[in-house]
Order: sequence, then structure tokens, then C-alpha cells
Amino acid sequence: GNVSRFEGAHKIIWIFKDWVENNGGWKIILSCDSRIKEAFVHQLMFLGAKAYIEDQNLDMSCENNIGVGQEDIKISRGNDKTIIEVKLSSNPDCKHGYEKQLPRYAEAEHTHNLSTDYVFEGQGTRPWEPDDKCYAPLNVYGQSKLDGELAVANTLEKFFIVRIAWVFGRGKNFIKTMINVGKTHDEVRVVNDQIGTPTYTLDLARLLVDMIETEKYGYYHATNSEGGQYISWADLAEEAYRCAGMNVKVNRVSTAEYGLSKAARPENSRLNKDKLRTAGFTPLPDWKDAVARYLKEAEL
Repeated sequence: GNVSRFEGAHKIIWIFKDWVENNGGWKIILSCDSRIKEAFVHQLMFLGAKAYIEDQNLDMSCENNIGVGQEDIKISRGNDKTIIEVKLSSNPDCKHGYEKQLPRYAEAEHTHNLSTDYVFEGQGTRPWEPDDKCYAPLNVYGQSKLDGELAVANTLEKFFIVRIAWVFGRGKNFIKTMINVGKTHDEVRVVNDQIGTPTYTLDLARLLVDMIETEKYGYYHATNSEGGQYISWADLAEEAYRCAGMNVKVNRVSTAEYGLSKAARPENSRLNKDKLRTAGFTPLPDWKDAVARYLKEAEL
């Protein structure tokens, strides 16, 4: 009818939540808006969640801001608890408050923590391995993310730590910004010396759902597939404009030439994802495919 796809999806989510929140079992606590949180809930719903919940006698309920405003999904089942740490902030200029959340980790039997390549030094060209321990955060954001990782790893025996990078999905993100800027500019300046691959929240959410069904704990990397070659932010911008059918020139500049950011940013955001396949998980699809699907879904 007159209800948009976005409004319709949210209506379904709330109907879904209302249906399950009075049935014992699992509990999912949702705080403020989060690109990953929303995508995760969509996947629980659209990947047979109703049947799964009926079969497992599960329950979902919603709660507002938790602690320092952390945006998370907390899942518990009987005496076993799983905490999925979805997002504090994607802003590298921001300092996090992990120390206020550490007591919660001790309550959990299983924890699923989303982290970032910012825990590494960001130099060189070698893709970072999930089990690398050569930590050297470039800024406060990276140090805070590392603090979160270590809090989980040093507190629990059963945990997933999943590092991601260059996240896009619902809400504010690089691709959306580029499309909006391209509507009023014929040219844009984008850095060409920061290399990695992006992460589409919808694809990530599917992986998280798969992971919580297993006990294949450990460190993982989970950006979209690079298709044989890692890319720069400029490459990502050009592909976004191509998929959107926009004739916008991308002028490639160095990080130093671009300026603006107060926080140091890694030149090397390459994340090796081979461990996913080795563990039996399906890697995230090719990044170009993800960008095309996102732009079709977002209707920017």
C-alpha cells in the first residue's frame, strides 16, 4: 500500500518482537539505532527465525539505553549467556567506555565481540591475520577496541572476536555520504592510500547468525571478499557511483593531502579472512556485489 519498504520492515520487526517477548528462553536486548543490530534482527527474522524460536522455546525482549549508551544485542539462554557486542561507535575520533562494561563479560558464558583493524599499527601491506598478536593501536579508538578484545579473551574461554572494517549499511556510512555529495558535486576528493575492503552489515549479520549456532570460538576477520585485490576508499567511491549510474569524477589524493581527520588512520586495513572458510563458515560475498545490493536496498 502506501507503506514504504523501510517502514514495512520496521513494522514487521516490532510485530516479531511483540510476538516473542513473552515466551521464555533467549533474551535479546536492543538499545539505540545500530546498522549492525538492525541487520542482525532482520536476519533472525528472515532466516527462519520464527520457526527456530518456536523449536527452541526462545524469547526476545527490548530494552532502551544500556550503560554508556552502548548499542548491543545481548542473548541469554537458560544459565548460558551470550553477549554480542555490536557497536560502541565507528568514529575513530571517539573514546569508548569499555571499562564500564567489563563486569558484564564476567556474567557471560559466550561472548561475540565485534572489533576492528584499528587494533593493529596499520602499516605495511601484509593482510592482518585473525590470530595476530602484534597489537599497536594508532589512536584512542583502536586502543579502546583492543581493551574490549582483551577483556573478552582474558575473561572467557568461549568467545568470538570478529574484526570488521569500513562498515556500511542503514544509517550514516561512507557510500551514503558519497552518493549525497555526488548529487551536488561533479567531482569529489577521496583518499587512495588507505587499503582494505568494506563490510556490508546485512552480510555480516548472516555470518553472526551462523556463528552463534556453533562452538567454533576464536578470532575471525569478516569483511566482504576483495575479489582477488584489496581496494582503496577511492575505489569504493568509484564503484558506488558506477552502480548508482552517477557521472562523478573521483580525484584520488593521499591521506596527508586530504587532511581533516584528527585521529590517525591505518593505511593497511587488509584483513585475511581464510579462517572463516577453514572453520566451515561461508565468507561474505564480493564487495562489489555488496555495494550493488546495498544501493538497490537503500534507494538513495
